[in-house]
Amino acid sequence: MTSSSASSRARPASSASTSGVDAAAVPANAAGRYEVTLADLPLSCPTPAMSLWNSHPRVYLPLAQDGRADCPYCGAEYVLVERPAT
Repeated sequence: MTSSSASSRARPASSASTSGVDAAAVPANAAGRYEVTLADLPLSCPTPAMSLWNSHPRVYLPLAQDGRADCPYCGAEYVLVERPAT
């Protein structure tokens, strides 16, 4: 499943990578708060759109009942902006 909603965080552009690192990838852990949508699930920090070379290990985050999750490594807050119909 591809995510077109990653634009709220920035999405990697298709470009040539050097040394296996996508030069257009979003810097990992650059912001304290990220908005995510249902298309971004399952949620991980750093997200797939972020570069990993200078980040903490990827950890998958469960969303709480209020649609929020905090990364235990970097403290980034993720907020679900699109909720399923109840």
